[in-house]
Amino acid sequence: MLAVNGLVKRFGGFTAVSNVSFKVEKGEILGLIGPNGSGKSTIFNMLSGTLVPTAGSINFDGHEIAGNSPHRIINGGIGRTFQIPRPFHRLTMFENVSLAGFYGQGRHSRKKADEAAEKALAMVGLPTDRHASVEGLGAAGLKKLELAKALATGPKLLLADESLGGLDESEMDQAADMLRNIRDELGITIIWVEHIMGVLMRVVDRVMVLDHGEKISEGLPAAVAADPRVIEVYLGTDADATQAAAGEARRRAGE
Repeated sequence: MLAVNGLVKRFGGFTAVSNVSFKVEKGEILGLIGPNGSGKSTIFNMLSGTLVPTAGSINFDGHEIAGNSPHRIINGGIGRTFQIPRPFHRLTMFENVSLAGFYGQGRHSRKKADEAAEKALAMVGLPTDRHASVEGLGAAGLKKLELAKALATGPKLLLADESLGGLDESEMDQAADMLRNIRDELGITIIWVEHIMGVLMRVVDRVMVLDHGEKISEGLPAAVAADPRVIEVYLGTDADATQAAAGEARRRAGE
């Protein structure tokens, strides 16, 4: 579904992403991990059209999209969430999602956008009441609303950017299960950027690791979590989580 080749992004003399290549198969969940500043968000911004690559190719569903504007990319079937939800507080919950549905996939019908919003809200477990307010939503509710907005655009590929940030352990498990259900029930391919490796490793099919803008590891969760290069990157900051993720990934591989 997605083939990225030789992707580069420079900001002046600083190279944020350096010659990164990877593929994503239809129906797959790919985990994208790495320390802060490793280039994860920069790659998402290039995939979604917010940034234009300095060099490289992004082929989505048989079409080159590198450098396309965000509205063309979203109309082509790539939706995304953002780390920090910023809903329109003067709109209702339903209106926020309907607006995304109207914008995404080139819809010109309010009726179709409303139908997409209702389905998306139900999928993430939020009320479909058209008068429900955004005010009062906690961290988990805002993350769900962000996800519903992305789903309402009708994506073939979903870029999920740190869907677990600010959630407690129970909410993290629910959010992870929700992403898996979106793939299983809706057939949507997912690239998931996340810092919390222990949860991510239980859900994804493959993992790619970035460090200082370069890909340092890619493969099945068990192999990546046990990779000495990956452990070194996380050593001192998330080493325990890395080792726990390796054990969990090995347990899954044996099931």
